[in-house]
Amino acid sequence: MALIKSVRGFTPVFGNNVFLAENATIIGDVIIGDDCSIWYNAVLRGDVNSIRIGNKVNIQDGTVLHTLYQKSVVEIGNNVSVGHNVTIHGAKIEDNVLIGIGATILDHAVIGSNSIIAANSLILTGTIVEPNSVYAGVPAKKVKDIEPQQTAEMINKIANNYLMYAGWYKED
Repeated sequence: MALIKSVRGFTPVFGNNVFLAENATIIGDVIIGDDCSIWYNAVLRGDVNSIRIGNKVNIQDGTVLHTLYQKSVVEIGNNVSVGHNVTIHGAKIEDNVLIGIGATILDHAVIGSNSIIAANSLILTGTIVEPNSVYAGVPAKKVKDIEPQQTAEMINKIANNYLMYAGWYKED
């Protein structure tokens, strides 16, 4: 069973149909919506401020979500895929976003809807990622616009796949 820990009077809250890997860690002021999955070695540390996750979000293996004490929060919208070994520190991720493997997103950044953050990219503090775009690099810069329908189909497919994968673990 995942490590679920209360701290400072806050206990994590989970929606319906949520999969938590056995060694995922969810601490403190964390609220997770419906149809989400938190994978192996992921850490959601809501000890110093809040973490809010929408519906149909997958937080993949090795990802860390954290905040700055009294200064930043993590907000993740609906239908978001957060790749393996991502760090999100006090940032806002809007709906229908794909965060590539190994990316880092720092405090007060906002990732616009229907966007893709390429693998190993660094989104600096305060960066505003335009909706319907791809950002890549260190530091990340906009590399192209993408059609919302194209993005939505790909991101929805990944989110649906992770919902299916989570179902496999619930069956066993």
